[in-house]
Amino acid sequence: MTEFNQKLDATGLNCPLPILKAKKQLNSLTSGEILYIVATDSGSAKDFDAFCKQTGHALLDSNEADGKYHFYIQKA
Repeated sequence: MTEFNQKLDATGLNCPLPILKAKKQLNSLTSGEILYIVATDSGSAKDFDAFCKQTGHALLDSNEADGKYHFYIQKA
């Protein structure tokens, strides 16, 4: 399990809410800190991949288990 600084529970939220909430929470972190996100939206995997490419944040890990998607994003 990757260590993280903050967690965002985006379960039950559909696009674009997980991305919008993650963006807001990342703004409160300092560079290098890690945000752990749990989501249930099946489109969130490609959404967070694209989001990180556009913003320069690092998608350290993403996986799916038991119908939930887990993401670790390091703030640029």
